[in-house]
Amino acid sequence: MQAEGFIKGRPVSLAVLDYGLFQVHSNGRIIGISGFAIQTDENETILVDTGLPEKYAKNAQSASEEDRLDEFGEVLGCTPDNLPAAQLAKLGLTSEDVTLHVCTHTHIDHVGGLHAFPEAPILISAKERKLAKPLYWGNAQPIDWPSCDYLQIEGDVRVGPGLTVLEAPGHSPGQIALLVELPSQAVMLTSDAISRAEEIDEKFLGAWNEAAANASAERLMKLAAENDAFVIYGHCPKQWPSLRKAPETYS
Repeated sequence: MQAEGFIKGRPVSLAVLDYGLFQVHSNGRIIGISGFAIQTDENETILVDTGLPEKYAKNAQSASEEDRLDEFGEVLGCTPDNLPAAQLAKLGLTSEDVTLHVCTHTHIDHVGGLHAFPEAPILISAKERKLAKPLYWGNAQPIDWPSCDYLQIEGDVRVGPGLTVLEAPGHSPGQIALLVELPSQAVMLTSDAISRAEEIDEKFLGAWNEAAANASAERLMKLAAENDAFVIYGHCPKQWPSLRKAPETYS
């Protein structure tokens, strides 16, 4: 399947989906786990990322121990209300309404519902899809690739009018970002290519590929400036409380 032109309508709204809260042990940073739902004037719905696996909403402590995620941090909040289906329901949507499922990269807090939308093609970087399994977390790789249609991208792709997927490796091999041109403003969704603004000054120390991460961030911020875009970072503690979350939208 071809990603370019897959979406026919123009984006008319963007909702931030609240997938819960996580605290990093090493620095005490509390971060929101986010996804997005973009709707077009052709009644298409683009779901961007799916948060933590469902087992975390059932028993976060047990799931963290199983995946050894508790070595990195603590899940502070992940309830059934923080799963994709419940977040979409706040917008009056169901899983059947999802036209396209975008996976920005395959870490644990982005792929929890990777198998949950079998009727929707998954748009993903070809570099990420070529991995034997989704990255998940550390040495834990319990998720296999779903049997579904994939739109594998290389480089930047205009998925539809007003919707561009941007190659932004560094945090992971196939990290991608999105530029969404809404009627009243453009929005840059950096995902974990820039988790928070301070990462730029910190030079992405500890990233999978620091040089690539720096180059990607510089390019994304330049594009954001050129398009006068509102930037939504991947996991920014300062920004998270102020973001409009479903059922509220940006339009």
